[in-house]
Amino acid sequence: MATVASGGATPFVGEATRLRRRYIFPRSSLSRKIEPSVKAKAPPTRGQLRSEPDSPNPIRISGSDNGNVGREVLDRSEVAPRGIRDYIKLSRELIGSAKGSVRWFSPIECAQCGEGSPLLLYLPGIDGVGTGLVRHYARLGKIFNIWCLHIPVDDRTTFEELIQYIENTVKSEKTRLQGRPIYIVGESIGACLALAVAARSRNTDLILILVNPATSFKRTWLRDISTLLDAVPDPFHVPISSLFSLLSGNYIRTTTNFKARELAMEEAIPILSEGLTDMLPSLSLLGDILPKESLIWKLKILKEASSYVNSRLHAVTCQTLILASGKDEILPSHEEADRLCTILPNCRVRHFQDSGHALLLERGLDLVTVIKGAGYYRRTWQTDLVSDYLHPTTYEFENVSREYRLTNFATDPVMLSTLGDGHIIRGLSGIPDEGPAVFIGNHMLMGSELGPLVIQFLKEKNILLRGIAHPFMFDRNAEMLMPDYSSFDKYRIMGSVPVSGINLYKLLAINSFVLLYPGGAREALHKKGEEYQLFWPQKSEFVRMASRFGATIIPFGVVGEDDLYNILLDYNDLKKLPFYDSLDKKLNEGPVGAAVRLRSDYEGEVANQELHPIILAPKIPGRFYFLFGKPIKTKGMEKELRDRDNAQQMYLQVKSEVEKCLSYLREKREKDPYRSIFSRLVYQATHGSNSEIPTFEP
Repeated sequence: MATVASGGATPFVGEATRLRRRYIFPRSSLSRKIEPSVKAKAPPTRGQLRSEPDSPNPIRISGSDNGNVGREVLDRSEVAPRGIRDYIKLSRELIGSAKGSVRWFSPIECAQCGEGSPLLLYLPGIDGVGTGLVRHYARLGKIFNIWCLHIPVDDRTTFEELIQYIENTVKSEKTRLQGRPIYIVGESIGACLALAVAARSRNTDLILILVNPATSFKRTWLRDISTLLDAVPDPFHVPISSLFSLLSGNYIRTTTNFKARELAMEEAIPILSEGLTDMLPSLSLLGDILPKESLIWKLKILKEASSYVNSRLHAVTCQTLILASGKDEILPSHEEADRLCTILPNCRVRHFQDSGHALLLERGLDLVTVIKGAGYYRRTWQTDLVSDYLHPTTYEFENVSREYRLTNFATDPVMLSTLGDGHIIRGLSGIPDEGPAVFIGNHMLMGSELGPLVIQFLKEKNILLRGIAHPFMFDRNAEMLMPDYSSFDKYRIMGSVPVSGINLYKLLAINSFVLLYPGGAREALHKKGEEYQLFWPQKSEFVRMASRFGATIIPFGVVGEDDLYNILLDYNDLKKLPFYDSLDKKLNEGPVGAAVRLRSDYEGEVANQELHPIILAPKIPGRFYFLFGKPIKTKGMEKELRDRDNAQQMYLQVKSEVEKCLSYLREKREKDPYRSIFSRLVYQATHGSNSEIPTFEP
């Protein structure tokens, strides 16, 4: 059995003095050989920098979502502005000082994680250094207890021994942190290690995040490169190994971006200079890190890892999220991710079409955002999108706003609210600042009002609306029917949860502002001639729950879809087409239909919750109009509204208020001189692009 080169405890501690500001290592494992029978050591400690409880604390519903005036709703943290140069610098520093055996280290610069945070193990790629998360330390460190695996350059630990070492760590931490999941982020060959451990730990609650997994090794040029390296003399191995960095895509993407953006020479030169400054040190990175013998050993391990894991994929049943680069010149990551997704039963994929092999080091990627968007962050044994919700960052909110920029420009939404005395004003001053509150309204076609509504509330009122959404948007099989698997990620990032009584209960318990559409998918996918019709259940679904927490009910109406789209083919038209039957079955039967079926025990139109596409034709854009009615307070009425008849009467009152809002807006918009986009463009041309465009007098 191969043994690990011994660096000696005392020499390492002496050399590590200058690293103490950045890394913490478990001293007891500095010169230890890896033996399958030896249990992994306890976690690296941080003294006063981090206090980790010995036993997990249960996650309870407590605190406030956004019901306090002046509370900061957006998370101001961001990914560190680091790149390949920082990675190289830290890697060389760590390699030069951290001699010895395979070990875990925890970056001191990670922020202190919150109470009850899960453990995250990072398994590096072929370099083995363990600093691949350098851009994400600060963000990940707030919500995870991070350990990174470091494999010394001269280490000759076999693949089986690495698996055993990681597996022992997982078993040890499973016992110590009962009730919490263990995350494993694996990059390239690290992804193979993660899959191997998962296949051997089926009774452990693992969540895998795999970045460009090397399970496709046999279909790449890497398979034969070790033979080539054997034939290359030592002085020339650096250019050969530099090929890895070159093919990571940095140079290719730089030149491609210049062509795509058609930059002028004076604009391109400084950008190219900056790109080359970042890229040139990386060209010799693997040559500096890995001598020829080490590189050949790593490739041998990679070949063994791919073969080992592919024969055991059937045993991997844990939650898995694969991040795949579309321009990975080393591995066919895009195709491999789709292949793995068809094999692994609990797997989701996120594609990054313009990224290269070193995905985690690229600017623009926030690993926490990806995990949140996929709905993969949890602190207990089950997913709880309320208790474990992480508020959007400023960067995430800006990205969502950017997606709806064209819609906002074309429709210039008018927001009206009602004061306590019944007076209607422009703006959201009539909306209460304190939660809990439930917004009850009508869906426009395809839910086109959602983006402008949520964005405006955050900008003007500092209120995050938590949407109660159709379960289709959270189902794995459903998202695989979409052209882009991440189509629904923005809704999870902005706080949407699947429709259920327990989720409504949890949201109101933390004083949330909840957005609820009783008409659901039936209204959002309505047929021709059904604009602004309400398709609500006959019986109350939310009044008694709202009264239990003293929540304010705010009825609202929104119009404008008929100024934006024409329905060419609705459900009645589509079902006459010969090919539509197969698509209908995919959407509403089988795994997707079973997961997303709603109100199956209802009767009438509201029971028709089947999903279907709609063929639309755009129109010259009109304007969106929102009217929020007079708030209806339920505080102090819990006893009264326990009576079903009283609750039903309030339910009908809310429905009537929504209908009045719709009638008011449809009548008043006829008097808006700026309903047409052309008149709005003229106004902005004469008054400035940032000026507020007038509307009718409320």
